[in-house]
Amino acid sequence: MSHDAALVVLSEEPFNAETRLSGMSGLLVPTSQFYVRSHFAMPNGPDRVVVDGAVRSRLTLTVDEIRTLPARTLAVTIECAGNGRALFEPPVRGEQWGLGAVGTAEWKGTPLRAVLERAGPTRSAIEVLCAGADAGDVPDLGRRAAFERALPVSKALHEDTLLAYEMNGEPLTREHGAPLRLLVPGWYGMASVKWLSRLTLLERPFRGFFQHDRYVIDGRPLTAMATRAIIAWPQDGDVVVRGAQIVRGYAWSGETPVLSVEVSLDGGSSWDRADLIGEPRPYVWREWSHPWDARDVRAVTLLARAYDASGHGQPDQARRNQLGYANNSIQRVRVRVG
Repeated sequence: MSHDAALVVLSEEPFNAETRLSGMSGLLVPTSQFYVRSHFAMPNGPDRVVVDGAVRSRLTLTVDEIRTLPARTLAVTIECAGNGRALFEPPVRGEQWGLGAVGTAEWKGTPLRAVLERAGPTRSAIEVLCAGADAGDVPDLGRRAAFERALPVSKALHEDTLLAYEMNGEPLTREHGAPLRLLVPGWYGMASVKWLSRLTLLERPFRGFFQHDRYVIDGRPLTAMATRAIIAWPQDGDVVVRGAQIVRGYAWSGETPVLSVEVSLDGGSSWDRADLIGEPRPYVWREWSHPWDARDVRAVTLLARAYDASGHGQPDQARRNQLGYANNSIQRVRVRVG
């Protein structure tokens, strides 16, 4: 299978690939260059979704029927919960993502709320189980399982939680969940279930494998993305031409806009405010840049850190956990000037 050169392929089956962010500019990542996270072989997504469980009326809606409902278009940044896992020392288990398992696209879809309200959730419903059509053998489980995650009803009913069928103005591609996927703005990517097949209203907390054993820290399911800034250029290990340069990157948080980014050009001894592009918006990363006079140094460590509107920043060191989730530690980029 051929892939865009801007993707770094980690595995072919299941297909997992991250974006070469050093080549990115602008707010949106083209679909062909957007990172892909798969747990199993890619299925042919179903053309209809079943809504059942603790509802007054069981529904089956085709994707075409969903497309006739009122729609919203949102720019949203999605990050894999394992982004940055390869930076843990000593290493941890799991797909060894660098920092390119993140991207922003423009998504169009119907608010999940519109579909759930047609079915009529009962007062006893507390979660919505979102099931994808992808399934396979799970070695740690010793049996076959489907990819399933649950959302609190309050999050499922939020107007920005979408049943998405378009990405960057075009129908979803198979890699990104066609024909229909969930989009949960502000939360790590595991919540945005691809190849959506079923929505089940639950009266008890869901304890499936991908809710209880994976995508958890200290026994609690992951939700909102942590605040983070990354340096897209230069990259670690680069040799930079002597002279005036621009350090640039992206910064994002979960459900809260990023307000500032600071950059250090001397390994953390001093910090300066970077220039941010655009206005602060929820769910969407911001580009940033900072001038660098690379004339008088031969080797340097560059750092960047972000702060969001709630005052959340980044730790100096990764908060270690068994499967290397939510690593938002301050990135260190070591370069030489030649």
